[in-house]
Amino acid sequence: MAQTPLRLLACGDVEGKFDVLFNRVRAIQKKSGNFDLLLCVGNFFGSTTSAEWQEYKTGIKKAPIQTYVLGANNQETVKYFQDADGCELAENITYLGRKGVFTGSSGLQIVYLSGTESLNEPVPGYSFSPKDVSSLRTMLCSTPQFKGVDILLTSPWPKYVGNFGNSSGEVDSKKCGSALVSSLATSLKPRYHFAALEKTYYERLPYRNHIVLQENAQHATRFIALANVGNPEKKKYLYAFSIVPMKLMDAAELVKQPPDVTENPYRKSGKEGSTGKQFPAPEEESACQFFFDLSTKQGRKRSSTGRDSKSPHPKQPRKPPQPPGPCWFCLASPDVEKHLVVNIGTHCYLALAKGGLSDDHVLILPIGHYQSVVELSAEVVEEVEKYKTTLRKFFKSRGKRCILFERNYKSHHLQLQVIPVPLSRCATDDIKDAFITQAQEQQIELLEIPEHSDIKQIAQPGAAYFYVELDTGEKLFHRIKKNFPLQFGREVLASEAILNIPDKSDWRQCQISKEEEETLARRFRKDFEPFDFTLDD
Repeated sequence: MAQTPLRLLACGDVEGKFDVLFNRVRAIQKKSGNFDLLLCVGNFFGSTTSAEWQEYKTGIKKAPIQTYVLGANNQETVKYFQDADGCELAENITYLGRKGVFTGSSGLQIVYLSGTESLNEPVPGYSFSPKDVSSLRTMLCSTPQFKGVDILLTSPWPKYVGNFGNSSGEVDSKKCGSALVSSLATSLKPRYHFAALEKTYYERLPYRNHIVLQENAQHATRFIALANVGNPEKKKYLYAFSIVPMKLMDAAELVKQPPDVTENPYRKSGKEGSTGKQFPAPEEESACQFFFDLSTKQGRKRSSTGRDSKSPHPKQPRKPPQPPGPCWFCLASPDVEKHLVVNIGTHCYLALAKGGLSDDHVLILPIGHYQSVVELSAEVVEEVEKYKTTLRKFFKSRGKRCILFERNYKSHHLQLQVIPVPLSRCATDDIKDAFITQAQEQQIELLEIPEHSDIKQIAQPGAAYFYVELDTGEKLFHRIKKNFPLQFGREVLASEAILNIPDKSDWRQCQISKEEEETLARRFRKDFEPFDFTLDD
């Protein structure tokens, strides 16, 4: 039997604007039904004594919902929190305490840490210390069954939370926030983490709590920073969400990864997090480390200039940019599923797509870390074009044409998708019409650009875009300005008009076992070998 989710509200700095907050909560509940709890992070009280608060304290006014708040973040408001272990401040308003765990009757587990970071002893009454963080970690993480917590409440942001994620706006997460909170979040793996104090709203893309291919899948974390109540810019200060307690969830459902999940921003926190050191970037990898012996039938690799790799004076390739963190597609990364790799050149490699639209759906990927075609160096572009030409010849020999597309949006490493379409299925014009028609239906402006045009002439580095390249050389381009459907390219190709496999529009529904993937990869390598330009003559 499915569990009924709890309906919760989270709020940023109230700063004494109690009527504004609670009137807003009443309006929301009148429109959307009652919520179970309101969780307040940041400064609940303002710096000056408020007559408004006296009305709540004396019972003249009452909070419309059970409200839990964190403690003081400055000396001026310490006076409101007399009991360090928590207490009722007014009817329906409870101070959680300096630090601890609140477990509701439903099993929902909320960890809270009041105050701001302090590395000095004695710790002020409005601060927490490394010892406080350590005791929370010990209390919760010491059991082998520990998987994480449902909610973490802190007033300061965790330092570095913006790493690998979407922009945090005017807030520089490398300079502001608490490294101790980062360390705590790393250990506790909250499903939701709320913070405030920076007077802005920031909902970070969810991040994973495990290392892909090295650890079992774990749930993702969502970090949400909230603005101050009643701010004139109308930034979001109240956040509504539903949650089923972790202990009541099916394990498989709990660890499902959101499509926009990113790397963990605190990957190297630990001791570095507690001392406030910035995480070092991964060490640079030289080009010679990218080669793998995938098949005994493959000969020596040669450079794109055609010279033997054993030449006494080989041309030294320029080192590619380094990723800001772990990457699933940099070939030297331990996160790469290397059994899917089917061919390696000097600057690029081919890999079967995971959850491909067909058994021979492949990706052209740069060996080094480049986010998009626009950012590729000249020598990498040259080899990408060589792979395109070779794949067209390969698929044509098998009675297929290939369609290429790239989505430079919510992706960290260039993935040039190459999808073969049987010649008997449809003509190139039909494929072109299908893309244009579906784009119009979704109000996506898909423009046709000159056949021999260079994407670099149209898009600047860092710009989000989607483009399709047909087997005739025709190209369709869309400049992404706000949102874009992540599966758009697959959905069009999987539609009835082209491959007629609409159930495969989501790659996650097409995944097969590793053994099956290895079989497909071996078959592709064997079939592709006669066309392999990377082999010695």
